[in-house]
Amino acid sequence: MIPILFSGAVSFFFVILASYLGVKLFQSRNIGQNIQDELVFHEHKKGTPTMGGILILFSVAISTLIWADLSNTFIPIILISMLMFGLIGFIDDFMKLIGKKNGMKALVKFILQLCIAFGAMNYLFYASGQPISTEVLIPFTNNIMWDIGWLFLPFAVLVIVGSSNAVNLTDGLDGLAIMPVVMISIALGIFAYVSGNFNFSTYLDLPFLAKAGEVFVICCAISGAGLGFLWFNTYPAQIFMGDVGAISLGGALGLIAVIVKQELILAIMGGVFIMETLSVVLQVGSYKMRGKRLFNMAPIHHHFELKGWAEPKVIVRFWIITVFLVLIGLSSLKIR
Repeated sequence: MIPILFSGAVSFFFVILASYLGVKLFQSRNIGQNIQDELVFHEHKKGTPTMGGILILFSVAISTLIWADLSNTFIPIILISMLMFGLIGFIDDFMKLIGKKNGMKALVKFILQLCIAFGAMNYLFYASGQPISTEVLIPFTNNIMWDIGWLFLPFAVLVIVGSSNAVNLTDGLDGLAIMPVVMISIALGIFAYVSGNFNFSTYLDLPFLAKAGEVFVICCAISGAGLGFLWFNTYPAQIFMGDVGAISLGGALGLIAVIVKQELILAIMGGVFIMETLSVVLQVGSYKMRGKRLFNMAPIHHHFELKGWAEPKVIVRFWIITVFLVLIGLSSLKIR
């Protein structure tokens, strides 16, 4: 338990210090956010330091390397995959900073995300020494597992890549994405801890997953770093995490959910992320098929802004929704 607590504490204080110094460094190097033309109501944010996700990743990595058992098969693949997703986001952010308005091409980004997700799953299937099950746990049941066989690979990749992109789409307001990431990471850590403990998993009627308990350490590191970053990212933000942070954290949540067999619970707890993603899909689909938009703007947080909601109101209300969804997800531990 001590490594779990210290992992969160170290990443929290490290990212606080790094963010304080990072804001000054990024400002001196003019590493600032560009604002889309249609977001005229966010013009005041132009020039705000971005790519703060680098600080989050660095803090998570340092804390994990110090406190986690690196011989555990799950820890290295989560950390490496998160850093590789972060590299995609870093390249995307950097391209925007040097003048390429839309950054990396969406198709290229998507293919790279697929490659990382496939690589992680292949490791878990064939090289980890502890092959992952192809069963999907049905929440709120008495440990009912649905074995989907070879379909599990594309399903898991969909969860990982979908989570990565969903968090990225949500990261459009100050602190909007990072707080749900913090809450969901802690919740997934709890699932990992109880699933990795034979007595707890038996009592709570969960599948026993040997060595999964160690995943709680990296979950706490993510949550601690996220809270520390929120100190500077809360409205009005002094720094944004950029794609380097959003893509990597989303990918990490998806991979952790796959490892601890809580893919469907992630969909519940990440309801805000799914809502944001669906709003974009429906908006694009409606415009292409009918020539009309369903929302004033997508993702949907911008729709509410254009409806007259102040930015802090949108943020806090989305946080409140996430609190309830995470509690619903955690309630599945006992409602069986």
